[in-house]
Amino acid sequence: MMTPYRLHYAPDNASLIIRLALEEMGLPYRAVLVDRSARAQRSAPYLALNPHGRIPVLETPDGAIFETGAILLWLADRHRTAEHGALFPGPDHAQRGDALKWLFFLSNTLHAELRMLFYPELYTGPDPGHQAALRDGLRASLTGHLARLEDVAGAGHGWLGGDSPTVLDLYLAACLRWIALYPRDRAGWWDRAQAPHLARLCARVEARPASRLVAEAEGLGTFPFTAPAYPNPPEGSAT
Repeated sequence: MMTPYRLHYAPDNASLIIRLALEEMGLPYRAVLVDRSARAQRSAPYLALNPHGRIPVLETPDGAIFETGAILLWLADRHRTAEHGALFPGPDHAQRGDALKWLFFLSNTLHAELRMLFYPELYTGPDPGHQAALRDGLRASLTGHLARLEDVAGAGHGWLGGDSPTVLDLYLAACLRWIALYPRDRAGWWDRAQAPHLARLCARVEARPASRLVAEAEGLGTFPFTAPAYPNPPEGSAT
């Protein structure tokens, strides 16, 4: 590898979260486009890296890693130095357990339910009534999740909603961006004004130099997290 890491990405996909972390940590990497319009994520070379055919994959000297939460945790633990900062509490930190449970909540619950909300046909089949029923249930469930995350973000934990970003802040800011935009026919289904702590989290992430670099690279606009707009990427497709 010319650089330690190769990030297989599509604009404004889950790879956005990994890219933000790489930039925050100042790590050299190469961004390798996965052309979703050509279903490149289902190609044989990509499936050799991630047999599930989902984005992202991070190629490392130790092999390819997939699953957003796994990549974030691996990077944060591998690069826990004064130079790169700490984007997650270390193994001996008293708040490691709390941070872990909410990281996995974002990955296994919030993000997973968003995928079902955005792509209901993958879970119910083509029947519009079944899709609408699934979406109604998911919006109610997600509203509850976001209310709990609002409470956590306002509780003064250093690992979520603090002055310095962590992998949880980056993950949640991206999810809140997508919630504002999708599904396209129901955009704005959740009112961000009811969650001022989450709104401040988005503003802090957006103000970071790393976020500005990633937003420009992926065509996310000037205010990617506080006033999300649909992406206009210089290469590839978000869908």
